[in-house]
Amino acid sequence: MLKKKNISASKASLVLFLCQIISALDVPLDSKLLEELLQPPTITQQSPKDYIVDPRENIVIQCEAKGKPPPSFSWTRNGTHFDIDKDALVTMKPNSGTLVINIMNGGKAEAYEGVYQCTARNERGAAISNNIVIRPSRSPLWTKEKLEPNHVREGDSLVLHCRPPVGLPPPIIFWMDNAFQKLPQSERVSQGLNGDLYFSNVQPEDSREDYICYARFNHTQTIQQKQPISVKVFSMDSLNDTIAANLSDTDIYGAKSVTERQPVLLTPTGSTSTKVELRGNVLLLECIAAGLPTPVIRWIKEGGELPANRTFFENFKKTLKIIDVSEADSGNYKCIARNTLGSVHHVISVTVKAAPYWITAPRNLVLSPGEDGTLICRANGNPKPNISWLANGVPIAIAPEDPSRKVDGDTIIFSHVQERSSAVYQCNASNEYGYLLANAFVNVLAEPPRILTPADKLYQVIADSPALLDCAYFGSPKPEIEWFKGVKGSILRGSEYIFHYNGTLEIPVAQKDSSGTYTCVARNELGKIQNEVQLEVKDPTMIIKQPEYKVIQRYGQVSFECIIKHDSTLLPTVIWLKDNDVLPDDERFLVGKDNLTIMNVTDKDDGTYTCVVNTTLDSVSASAVLTVVAAPPTPAIIYARPNPPFDLELTGQLERSIELSWIPGDENNSPITNFVIEYEDGLHEPGVWHHQTEVPGTQTTVHLKLSPYVNYSFRVIAVNEIGRSQPSEPSEQYLTKSASPDENPSNVQGIGSEPDNLVITWESLTDFQSNGPGLQYKVSWRQKDVDDEWTSVIVANVSKYIVSGTPTFVPYEIKVQALNDLGYAPEPSEVIGHSGEDLPMVAPGNVQVHVINSTLAKVHWDPVPLKSVRGHLQGYKVYYWKVQSLSRRSRRHVEKNILTFRGNKTFGMLPGLEPYSSYKLNVRVVNGKGEGPASPDKVFKTPEGVPSSPSFLKITNPTLDSLTLEWGSPIHPNGVLTSYILKFQPINNTHELGPLVEIRIPANESSLILKNLNYSTRYKFYFNAQTSVGSGSQITEEAVTIMDEAGILRPAVGAGKGYSETLFATSPVMHTVRPTFYKVQPLYPRIRNITTAAAETYANISWEYEGPDHTNFYVEYGVAGSKEDWKKEIVNGSRSFFVLKGLTPGTAYKVRVGAEGLSGFRSSEDVFETGPAMASRQVDIATQGWFIGLMCAVALLILILLIVCFIRRNKGGKYPVKEKEDAHADPEIQPMKEDDGTFGEYSDAEDHKPLKKGSRTPSDRTVKKEDSDDSLVDYGEGVNGQFNEDGSFIGQYSGKKEKEPAEGNESSEAPSPVNAMNSFV
Repeated sequence: MLKKKNISASKASLVLFLCQIISALDVPLDSKLLEELLQPPTITQQSPKDYIVDPRENIVIQCEAKGKPPPSFSWTRNGTHFDIDKDALVTMKPNSGTLVINIMNGGKAEAYEGVYQCTARNERGAAISNNIVIRPSRSPLWTKEKLEPNHVREGDSLVLHCRPPVGLPPPIIFWMDNAFQKLPQSERVSQGLNGDLYFSNVQPEDSREDYICYARFNHTQTIQQKQPISVKVFSMDSLNDTIAANLSDTDIYGAKSVTERQPVLLTPTGSTSTKVELRGNVLLLECIAAGLPTPVIRWIKEGGELPANRTFFENFKKTLKIIDVSEADSGNYKCIARNTLGSVHHVISVTVKAAPYWITAPRNLVLSPGEDGTLICRANGNPKPNISWLANGVPIAIAPEDPSRKVDGDTIIFSHVQERSSAVYQCNASNEYGYLLANAFVNVLAEPPRILTPADKLYQVIADSPALLDCAYFGSPKPEIEWFKGVKGSILRGSEYIFHYNGTLEIPVAQKDSSGTYTCVARNELGKIQNEVQLEVKDPTMIIKQPEYKVIQRYGQVSFECIIKHDSTLLPTVIWLKDNDVLPDDERFLVGKDNLTIMNVTDKDDGTYTCVVNTTLDSVSASAVLTVVAAPPTPAIIYARPNPPFDLELTGQLERSIELSWIPGDENNSPITNFVIEYEDGLHEPGVWHHQTEVPGTQTTVHLKLSPYVNYSFRVIAVNEIGRSQPSEPSEQYLTKSASPDENPSNVQGIGSEPDNLVITWESLTDFQSNGPGLQYKVSWRQKDVDDEWTSVIVANVSKYIVSGTPTFVPYEIKVQALNDLGYAPEPSEVIGHSGEDLPMVAPGNVQVHVINSTLAKVHWDPVPLKSVRGHLQGYKVYYWKVQSLSRRSRRHVEKNILTFRGNKTFGMLPGLEPYSSYKLNVRVVNGKGEGPASPDKVFKTPEGVPSSPSFLKITNPTLDSLTLEWGSPIHPNGVLTSYILKFQPINNTHELGPLVEIRIPANESSLILKNLNYSTRYKFYFNAQTSVGSGSQITEEAVTIMDEAGILRPAVGAGKGYSETLFATSPVMHTVRPTFYKVQPLYPRIRNITTAAAETYANISWEYEGPDHTNFYVEYGVAGSKEDWKKEIVNGSRSFFVLKGLTPGTAYKVRVGAEGLSGFRSSEDVFETGPAMASRQVDIATQGWFIGLMCAVALLILILLIVCFIRRNKGGKYPVKEKEDAHADPEIQPMKEDDGTFGEYSDAEDHKPLKKGSRTPSDRTVKKEDSDDSLVDYGEGVNGQFNEDGSFIGQYSGKKEKEPAEGNESSEAPSPVNAMNSFV
């Protein structure tokens, strides 16, 4: 496996710090490492390659190197050894390779010109410096020359040549006059790159005799001056005047005025030129043109753009400057000189060459014995450089052999190195434009790990911010780094940590519980070392009371608050700013501990004020705006909440108590009534405040009881009639000492989840209750009533412990005791628990059934032995189901019903049975695990009951005197049918009823033709079936005989929901003798007089109905004012009242009543409100005044009804009395549901015209209760409900019996007062 360690070369010795690549030119070496490790030499400082020296000063040639052992130095000059001991003027600095050549004591710099190279050597190898070329600077004088004056015609171009002497380095050229003032330059007059002064066109003002070129030689700090140059410009006007003075008037002569000329290039000459520049240098291209007017220069690059951000124009755009050129900048650059007469251009072909430059410089290599590695030296240039290697300064081809080394072009490959393989290698990359030389050592070391980070270094961070823990290390081979938390902590892994290559551990989001000791362990095959660092996570600094927006009157006083909360170990500093700048230096600004007060506010104080809080770890700020307004008239007294108390002080600190005192804030015109004291537990719940106590408003000191192991902070809130103040600033923190727990866990339970275990659970103590660190629990248990020792185990801060391998359902004594690092809580109390339950093993025996009536039976059984229950006895379940109906002898889908009887019951009632049916049942015992085996099935039969109504009644084939009746047998015969009873009576046009006729029909008949009827007469029919027990429910229908045989017959309508009738044409022939008739209601139905009697959670709804008989009603209701859909309840039978249950106390409801089958037929809405919720229902209702008043009102109402009915009866027994009776149906009428055996709403799918049925009291004034609407849900659990605790069943169950239709005056009998009372139940 290839292992590699990279450390920078260049000017550093061995850099092994943090096992990273470090450049010695920039980063100092670790001093401890340098003292202990062997290192090959590394050149750290050397003179430049081209070193020009001042010949008047001593020559210093630098060569510094480091290594272990310290290296020795030697020099070569012009390729041969330079023996400095033989030259008295040459010395070497102590512990250094730097040469000092003493020129100032008689030496000559020219004698020491040459190429120098330094070698630094120790037992691990030799490093060499660059070739340093030493040349003394030269600043020669100008040669003597006679300069003729320059006579130039105005408008012509002119070039003043400087031609400075050749110096080393080249001088800097500038033009000045005799007064040492720089000559002004412009687009017309400027200095070229060669130092010459160019005039695009001369003007008369250019005439002067002191154009002087100066050359400054920086190395020698000398300036050489050329002889002054004289320029005389002749204007055409002066020339004409001179000529005219010397000629006669008759001579004709006139010199031309200044002539404009198109541009001509002064430099460079010709149309093209070339330029070579090196990569990385500055490219300077120049174009200077002559012309009048003065030409303007523009630059372009052919086939491309001038490079952005690197292109500059100098010398009035005559010079194009491109910095840091690269090969991409090669190309043709065109300069264009233009004036009003034309233009001229020049193309400069630029080629960018490159001296060698690094692609990959070789880097120091630190290896362990037996490891592999490579040195790579890659460089580029134009032309491409040649790569050559040296070993310890000697060409590698002639260097000593090393079997671990192999040279492959620009790479040296090392395999299985040994300590003797240590050496310094030099890579030389060169072409015609220069060279690069780099040293890189191979140091073969076998070193145990070292950790360079100081021990016990402390790191502090703010919570929720990253934490970086350093572990700078070194070792060879490279050590592996592991981090641990705490002394005995496990190795840190997971996504919550980041492990960096240099050994640093990063915790991206440090929390308070991240604080502690962290251990860094570095190990390799030669050893192991560890180092501990400390991490402290501080609470963030917060501004808990920020400055608020203020509007203040001019000349008033304003205060901004800035109350902070910070970690107690950090010292915050608070700075106030105005508009993000320092506060004005004004004595009106008063900075307090938590506030800024501005006195005598003026308009200029308007602005934004910012409170900045800084600590050594974080910074927070908050701002508020101040608006200054004019003072209004004196306002009225303002009452407001009090200002918060301040100056909280803790005194009398004890382990379990402390004294807190404070100073009240301003009452704001409303006296303080009391103070609320709150506390914060900074140790367990920082930032959460809890109520501690309250004291009267006159008290400013309170004695507080404390709990152990709590870091208390207190604050005080003042209260007046307006409200509560803002909380005060928190008090100083007070940490109480730890103690053993004062209490044990609560709600200890022992319940098994499996037959062979015991699950012990409890409610853990809170951190506040723990009283100290290291909260744990001692869980103890032993089997009850067995002489066993307690078994105990100590568990962590959890809330459950599972004991395995226990017997099934045996009692255990259990106790759970709290403990912490300081001790145990008091001895806990014992609780009794049980191990896990299993299913019961035995079925109940001796199951007996006693049939009470056709719908109710009582079942008995013997209890099972408690040991066989194997768990907590929950009760018994009775499964029963109908096998078949005895009347039909046909089976149907078996649907089992279940009743649950709690506790150790041995009997129960089975309600909701179907008459004349065969049933089976079995009984099972139930515990917490489930049900036991079933007892053998027990068969029983129910006796006959009264049948349901016939399934339909049709009246067809009407003639003058006959009608044909067809019917269907009852869907539920509930026994053997004995006969059918048909009753009918005529109805005249004034809705009066005639005499009632009754016919008994054999049970096997299904149709009947009634003859001898009156023509054109309406008849009402009542039809029901009978068993030996009695008559069933009636079905009614109406029909009309025709007036003659030619009458048009309309189809008959069968019985249905709602009201319908069959109409026939009537005959004009009338009977001469008419029977006695009774008044009947109109055929047009309506519901009126809705009344409500509301209680807390229910309401009794009653109404009056006018219309056809046997109509089924429904009640719709909802919350008044709500947009929710109406809720619908079906009324049982044809009653004219209904009880709405499950209502919300104190709520307004809307209600209306409708009839089934009559589209859109319903009453108007009524509104009622339920009573308010009662605080307690344990009140004797008989002693309540409202109940007594209600009963009196009911009694009075009944008395009035009796009187009215008696009077109307004496008037002839009109039919409306019959309808009144129908309106007060028995509330107990609620037929049994066939599907689930419960008593609910009656519904017959085949009965299309149900008869509205009244409730009457028999002549003996006793009341017969018929079917009850009590539900099975009231008596048992599971599918069908349950019974009372004693097993009795509420209500009586018997076959439903339809009332007889009215006969003569009997129809005027008053309704039963008892039933009227029932309507309120």
